Amino acid sequence: MKIKKGDNVIVTTGKDKGKTGSILETLPKTDQVVIDGVNVATRHQKNKRARSQGQIIEKSMPIHVSNVSLVEGKKPVRVGYKVEKDGDKTKKTRISRASGKAI
Repeated sequence: MKIKKGDNVIVTTGKDKGKTGSILETLPKTDQVVIDGVNVATRHQKNKRARSQGQIIEKSMPIHVSNVSLVEGKKPVRVGYKVEKDGDKTKKTRISRASGKAI
């Protein structure tokens, strides 16, 4: 997955198209990400103790990683990699395909 936790992304398809947010969690086994404030569902939670009340919680649900794109400025960009060799060591950095800058 080329997108990591903490990245700012924009949703490119689906009901939340155009919304932006930061990634809270990545799920690499299912190729999904959880974005703050996107794909929000309401969940009913039972009371935990005898005298407490249950409540309705809004929770961000996972969205497939192919439906989001990394944001640079205000535009979506594709992510590429640049491999730099320094003697025996190699360093792999993420770059923006549009501008070539490191992310």
